[in-house]
Amino acid sequence: MLFEFYQYLQIQKKEFILSKQLLRSGTSVGAMVREAEHAETKADFKHKMGIAQKEINETIYWLELLKETDYLKNEQFESIYIDAVKIIKLITSIIKTAKSNS
Repeated sequence: MLFEFYQYLQIQKKEFILSKQLLRSGTSVGAMVREAEHAETKADFKHKMGIAQKEINETIYWLELLKETDYLKNEQFESIYIDAVKIIKLITSIIKTAKSNS
């Protein structure tokens, strides 16, 4: 969905800077979670999940900025924003659990 959203912003809206930032931070979330799956230590796991948390937070920022600059209609924003908020809550919960199990 993120790639389709990026393509929409590039092709339909001719927005190239913010959309690229959104793509970078959004794909980084998945990369960090994947790296955390094979972390060498518990501390490494928490660190990588912490980076994923920061990246999803940045992704939310870019989404909000795209909405505020009228590149996104409210319905478009809400669609992906809701998913991003669910992801940050999930990652935050995982980090809290990992810290309490340490």
